[in-house]
Amino acid sequence: MMTLWAAQASVAAPTADEGWLIDPELFDPGYAQTVAGGQIQTSFPPPEPPPQTPDWLKAIFDAIGSFFEWAAPAGKPLLWLAAAVLLLVILYHFVPAFARWVDNLPLRRRAAIEAEDGVGEAEAGAARALLAEADALAAEGRFAEAVHLLLYRSVEDIEDRRPGLVRPAMTSRDLAEARDLPAVARDAFSRIARAVEISLFGGRSIDAGAWEACRGAYSELTVARNWARA
Repeated sequence: MMTLWAAQASVAAPTADEGWLIDPELFDPGYAQTVAGGQIQTSFPPPEPPPQTPDWLKAIFDAIGSFFEWAAPAGKPLLWLAAAVLLLVILYHFVPAFARWVDNLPLRRRAAIEAEDGVGEAEAGAARALLAEADALAAEGRFAEAVHLLLYRSVEDIEDRRPGLVRPAMTSRDLAEARDLPAVARDAFSRIARAVEISLFGGRSIDAGAWEACRGAYSELTVARNWARA
């Protein structure tokens, strides 16, 4: 029984030369028929052509190229000019002497004064409103309160124009001696602060004359050009 099974197995088993392939006479027609059906991809499709650049985009590129060709002779001078401007900006921000010289140029000073005058016009309304309130107090004979109001407003003006100068522990006398204040503004503030100091600590009442002097000092303090540095 074992001998008959082994003989049948040896006849049915493929030889080493044939491997797993079946009869070529049966395989070749089947392969040809399958390929002819078009269901199996046997090669890569041809690459798609690249998209064409629109005409309007070509026109833009051409215009840009023409501009650079036209501006090429001026490229080097423009680079030198840009380098010079950059150098001046660096000197202005990092060399105080050069910055002061630039600020003192006639055109520069005129532009600064005009700019401050524009700011002063915007602040004039607030100053007039404050003076009207202080005048109302003075009209009632409350001169000390009116001058105190001018002092408080003067401190606010200094803080607005010189941020960081007014510190919590600073007295009016300290602020009046601050060297960062322009001379005219410092003198105007000093007159107001002195009147308040004499009233509070000197026991001297503020009369109509002292009130008028303080009112004039505050008017000087609100003039924009009086804040220009010497």
